[in-house]
Amino acid sequence: MNEKVGQISFDLPRQGDMVLEKPYSEATARLIDDEVRILINDAYKRTVALLAEKKADVEKVALPLLEKEVLDKNDMVELLGPRPFAEKSTYEEFVEGTGSLDEDTSPPEGLKDWNREREGSEEPAGEKVTSQVQGAGPA
Repeated sequence: MNEKVGQISFDLPRQGDMVLEKPYSEATARLIDDEVRILINDAYKRTVALLAEKKADVEKVALPLLEKEVLDKNDMVELLGPRPFAEKSTYEEFVEGTGSLDEDTSPPEGLKDWNREREGSEEPAGEKVTSQVQGAGPA
């Protein structure tokens, strides 16, 4: 949905249905492809600019993350300072009402109470940030 493509949507085929033709023309397909390419390129440029702008903060987090592999919320606050916004929800509140009735949306065992206050402390339980880079190690 943008100014060139407009406010349109197309029914997706149901699972198992044969798709013999697209519900739009080749010209519309090219327009959609072009607009998607523009969106992706713009997002890439914004991401590169943001990483360049925040390079010092990225390095502040990356180096300890490579050493420890896991950083909790307290580590992040120590490295970057407090969040610039208040935390408004817990995981349970975030996923409430999502999924089907028989789907288990409870957090994994390691994330239970991740955003709850610790007993005797005003700090919420530590959020975990882990390294997802394979083969990454200290430089």
